[in-house]
Amino acid sequence: MNLTGKVAIVTGARRGIGFFIADKLAEAGANIAICATTQEGAEQAAVQIAQKNNVQTLGLKTDVGNATEVQALIDQTLKKFGRIDILVNNAGITRDNLLIRMKDEEWNSIIETNLSSVFYCTKAAIKVMLKQKNGRIINITSVVGEIGNPGQSNYAAAKAGMIGFTKSIAKEYGPKGITCNAVAPGFIDTDMTASLPKEYLDNIIAMLPLKKLGKPEEVANTVLFLASDLASYTTGQVLNVDGGMVM
Repeated sequence: MNLTGKVAIVTGARRGIGFFIADKLAEAGANIAICATTQEGAEQAAVQIAQKNNVQTLGLKTDVGNATEVQALIDQTLKKFGRIDILVNNAGITRDNLLIRMKDEEWNSIIETNLSSVFYCTKAAIKVMLKQKNGRIINITSVVGEIGNPGQSNYAAAKAGMIGFTKSIAKEYGPKGITCNAVAPGFIDTDMTASLPKEYLDNIIAMLPLKKLGKPEEVANTVLFLASDLASYTTGQVLNVDGGMVM
């Protein structure tokens, strides 16, 4: 799974799953453009990945829910690297609440950051991929988008929307040499799961066929496969990295 000479954009890659994805793609030889909510965070992650993997990187502050800032990310990536081969739409936030208590801002911010961002980033990047007649788009959704979750109707709606978007783009642009797939993590050992009550996590782990939380690098490995030539005949799919949770 050699990505030498390829260029990947990974959104929301300052830490967590996004950072591991960017690092894994760089380990395979890809040059990486990272965006985060702060310039300092984006640059720190970019430097760390560049030094570790001996690749070129770019770190940019980008509000992925803003079409103008997304276009600037695409333009700056093209200016530095000259091409865009891989787009990983990973950026996401949570604003959990029961529906009856959910504020408009809690709904709108999730849809904007988790779903509208996928539209903006994909629309901007795919114009470049069409000229190249090749590209890989990988959307990081969630098992919550498949099965729902109490207190996360906004998050579930956004993640389910990503799945429908993925399949539509796969059908629209497959004839042009562009694949579009989604990865749906389950409970992964990150800062987000670390904040959950131990009893709740223990109950989740007991339910899982593999009896353990996933690791961020296990999600990154699946993204690497989809970004590589080994997945050249795979499109419109949702690959669950969930320890058997949805099954």
